[in-house]
Amino acid sequence: MGALMLQGTGSDVGKSVLVAGLCRALANRGLSVRPFKPQNMSNNAAVTVDGGEIGRAQALQALACRAELHTDMNPVLLKPQADRTSQLVVHGQVRGTLGASNFREARRALLPEVLASYRRLQRQCDIVVVEGAGSPAEINLRAGDIANMGFARAAAVPVVLVGDIDRGGVIAAVVGTRAVLDPADAAMIRGFIVNKFRGDPALFEDGYRQIETLSGWRGFGVVPWLATAARLPSEDAVVLERRRTSSPGSVRIACPILPRIANFDDLDPLKAETRVELLMVPPGQPIPADADLIVLPGSKATIADMNAVRAQGWDVDILAHHRRGGMILGICGGYQMLGRRIADPHGIEGPAGAVDGFGLLDVETILTGSKALREVHGTALRARFAGYEMHLGETHGPDRARPLAALADGRTDGATSMDGQVMGFYIHGALASTGLRAALLQRLGSASDGADHAAAVDGALDLIANELESHLDIEGLLKLAREGIGG
Repeated sequence: MGALMLQGTGSDVGKSVLVAGLCRALANRGLSVRPFKPQNMSNNAAVTVDGGEIGRAQALQALACRAELHTDMNPVLLKPQADRTSQLVVHGQVRGTLGASNFREARRALLPEVLASYRRLQRQCDIVVVEGAGSPAEINLRAGDIANMGFARAAAVPVVLVGDIDRGGVIAAVVGTRAVLDPADAAMIRGFIVNKFRGDPALFEDGYRQIETLSGWRGFGVVPWLATAARLPSEDAVVLERRRTSSPGSVRIACPILPRIANFDDLDPLKAETRVELLMVPPGQPIPADADLIVLPGSKATIADMNAVRAQGWDVDILAHHRRGGMILGICGGYQMLGRRIADPHGIEGPAGAVDGFGLLDVETILTGSKALREVHGTALRARFAGYEMHLGETHGPDRARPLAALADGRTDGATSMDGQVMGFYIHGALASTGLRAALLQRLGSASDGADHAAAVDGALDLIANELESHLDIEGLLKLAREGIGG
């Protein structure tokens, strides 16, 4: 058994993709591998085989390992919601909320549960590849930390630091991290990786050696810019600001970037279609009037995001689109918004209250404390699909008599307006199903490429693994993982 942890010089340095690629590279070598992230903060999540939820990145990493998703892979998940609070999910189940006043103490108390999950994974495999969160250089967050050095020291896992050269200043980022860390924390780091290099790596040889000299850590390699990573599901909403539009196509699909957008990877299969132009509309910009379809995505705080839609003026755009005969699809929180009213009487997602929806579907939603977490499959638009439910709330009303989906367990889900222009359901991940995606595009007067989205993601993982085999000292990383901090 062995373990290795990748931490970063900052957020968004590429840790998640590197862990996924490393997991696939090791799995391709015949090793049994499991991913692990002690604490994650994300509103993009996936349902696990044991009936819980974990961060989307760990779901991708489990796929890279060719392993079933399990809550032990991400024992603590924080899901940001309204009023500077986060929903706390422990071992896949909601356990209340965290705010600024109780954040540090609550984290510290969770360390035994984090370690228990890690130990269970260790017993199942040859190696655990661990992903840190943010950066250990955020020393103001060190007290009570379970995400980076707090975990690494408690579990005695060696650390490799990842620096992002594309954003600039990678020498200062790596060496500066060494300078600010407590000596005992710094001793856990046994090397570094330079990530996202564009051009000829030989041009950085001097800089690479200077990092080794100034930090005292050995380098494990320079990873080139991985364009293939764009084909993988993203976990952090920050990527939406960088990838607002896909290539031009015959069909324009627009999706507003809600402040608390959740599970936005639902739209990735549409983005990959060559005849589709997917526009992710940021705050401050109108939803294009020439869109063929508007998708309202999932939300971690539906009432707060409904108010944000009105504050942006997007409600005017959406209602005008409907009057022009345009189609609208709501997924999960977006489905709730399309109804007449959303009520949160117990303050589950923020302050207790209610808000009027668009009224484009004759349904109403009441948020309840019981969260639906399950994989599902069935038919929608006369096409088969597979996906998962991850939502609070119950939705009822006359338009439920025209459900969008018929599930294999005999239930129905979603609603359709009488004129057929407006549809919504709770199912995430359904558009990854080739048949359903084709049926939707056919309604828009276009055609699908017919590509297998899951196969495309799996192929991208193999390509990234091959790149890491070429540019990283995989043998050195394996040796470090097996020997541990005593090596």
